[in-house]
Amino acid sequence: MTDQPQNNDSTPTPEELREQVEETREELGETVEALAAKTDVKSQTRHKAAKVKSQVQDKAAHALHVAHDKTPLPTREKASHAKQQLAETAHVLGDKIQDRASEPTLDKAYQVAQSARSSRGLLIASAVAALAAVFFTWRRKRC
Repeated sequence: MTDQPQNNDSTPTPEELREQVEETREELGETVEALAAKTDVKSQTRHKAAKVKSQVQDKAAHALHVAHDKTPLPTREKASHAKQQLAETAHVLGDKIQDRASEPTLDKAYQVAQSARSSRGLLIASAVAALAAVFFTWRRKRC
């Protein structure tokens, strides 16, 4: 056996056959990976959900900026003041409730608060949508 390449008419050498087998294995591995990716519904669903979440967050941020730009400064100042008053009132009420509530009730309230914190993006998007609806309703009544 020689190490020199043989012409196309002759049979392949054992080394050439090994190379062909290795190439075929690599191609087969890539094909199997591609098929596995197509059948992995859970992964595809996660990817699609992440994509949709990103799009919703982008749209919510854009809506927030548009609403902010179109809302007059005095209205924004009033909303900020109302927000501050609401936060202070909520804090006072929270202290009163905590002093009077039973332990299981406090545990449940903590769980609800944790859930709300984890869904902050959805809450912000909902608030922006509500603000936009109020703004456009107010604007229509004014015109």
